[in-house]
Amino acid sequence: MMQADKVRQRFTQIEQTIHQASQACERAGSGVPGDLKSSIQQLDRESIKARQQLQQAQDDQAIIDCVDQLEELGDQVKAACEKSGDVDQQLKSAVLQAHEELRQLKHQLH
Repeated sequence: MMQADKVRQRFTQIEQTIHQASQACERAGSGVPGDLKSSIQQLDRESIKARQQLQQAQDDQAIIDCVDQLEELGDQVKAACEKSGDVDQQLKSAVLQAHEELRQLKHQLH
């Protein structure tokens, strides 16, 4: 497994990407379907909680569980984005990037 400090550092980058997706969602305004908007907002909120959990995590399994949970939310956001069809390109790009970064981190931890 990656060292905890490296996971935390990588997660900080991922959290920024998630926040960018949230900002892109807000900029897109009323053109964003409700389920996509709510799933992005949930991922953004959970990433903040995850950062706190990662700072306090004392064992590898706690870190893995935290990342796994976020990656599942990332899957939901990606699915909502794909289901929405014609979504703002900046928003879609941010969603796909956040999903991919979470997927890669999860893969590195397993």
